[in-house]
Amino acid sequence: MIVAIRHWKKEDLPSLVLHANNFNIAKFMNNGFPHPYTEEQGMKFINYTLSMNPISIFAIDKDGESIGGIGLHPQQDIMCTNAELGYWLSEQYWGQGILPKVIPKILDFGFENLNLKRIYARPFGTNIASQKVLQKCGFTLEARFDKTILKNGEMLDELVYAIRQI
Repeated sequence: MIVAIRHWKKEDLPSLVLHANNFNIAKFMNNGFPHPYTEEQGMKFINYTLSMNPISIFAIDKDGESIGGIGLHPQQDIMCTNAELGYWLSEQYWGQGILPKVIPKILDFGFENLNLKRIYARPFGTNIASQKVLQKCGFTLEARFDKTILKNGEMLDELVYAIRQI
């Protein structure tokens, strides 16, 4: 199995919609990640990533197929040396060690190309698998905020994990 990160391309649309159109993924994402996930939303997303300069949102590619997404969202103003890490992976590939292979690649990209000093992620308190992946990749839990996230009518805890450039 060859796993990489690469730019999204328009030909990824069918795979993107196939893998992203899943409530079990959407329930752990912000509301900008729609459910159901339509072709129209997928093409809008792909076009958005391709318009970025520099591109900092990538497809997770397994053997030539896009099976998820990973990206950095650089912050502004006084937070300009920080970026938020976001990612999702097709449910059929959960538990196969894919994210621990690609997260270090996006970290290297961010620290080497975006002048970052800190990359952080904000998993929901209910997303234990994501917390474990972040810990496995060297992130440290910096904060826990009780019941700050409203998702699907439920108040959830927000966790902040971060890794810093040494």
